[in-house]
Amino acid sequence: MEAYGEFARVYDLFMDNVNYEEWAKYLTQVLREEKIEDGLVLELGCGTGTMTELLAGAGYDMIGVDNSEEMLAEAMEKRVESGHDILYLLQDMQEFELYGTVRAIVSVCDCMNYLTETEDLQRVFELANNYLDPKGIFVFDMNTEYKYRELLGTQTIAENREESSFIWENEYDPETKINTYELALFLQREDGLFEKAEEVHEQRAYSVEEIKACIASAGMNLVAMYDAYTLEPIREDSERITFIVRENGK
Repeated sequence: MEAYGEFARVYDLFMDNVNYEEWAKYLTQVLREEKIEDGLVLELGCGTGTMTELLAGAGYDMIGVDNSEEMLAEAMEKRVESGHDILYLLQDMQEFELYGTVRAIVSVCDCMNYLTETEDLQRVFELANNYLDPKGIFVFDMNTEYKYRELLGTQTIAENREESSFIWENEYDPETKINTYELALFLQREDGLFEKAEEVHEQRAYSVEEIKACIASAGMNLVAMYDAYTLEPIREDSERITFIVRENGK
């Protein structure tokens, strides 16, 4: 599972189209409906800590796990500014370890799609089941095959900002269901010149049936599936699905 490197410096800049505040309200609503109003909550693939900070602001004792040292460096700068008591751990989500259990686990922005082997996805679900309190909740989202096949496909996305630019090329293989992202970054240095950096990342599309099978094999119960961050049922053209899963014994 590839970690973000140089892209971490400008990740928040280029993700300003994501409505993290609304997603945080949704997650908080789901957790409170499950009577989880406070206590320890873990975010897997926390990145630069935007969601971690929002949930800390909602009253949860947050732990953030990510495998990118650069992303966590950005997250810790936010922690200094906010004053929130957040524990950040540099760990791969496929092997994360905690000192005890947590009341809930969340994962946003298609982090689970970075797990490109079925065994890896199931392993994360097994770890989640292990580290959740009895009947604890795991809420995560995943991009759909429809999104990769019909919307990302072979598209090239480019953005030019005053202090940085990027070119993001996608290539989706319908046989392996792997979407390869090739990122070319142009980052402004202190002397005003731009420096190029390149990164390659992969995500995998899973069918709903494959995800449900992994959840069941990990010993967890599927509570609900929704279209993105809504309470609407999933559709054939859903681009993102939110899954709500419950711990069901160790």
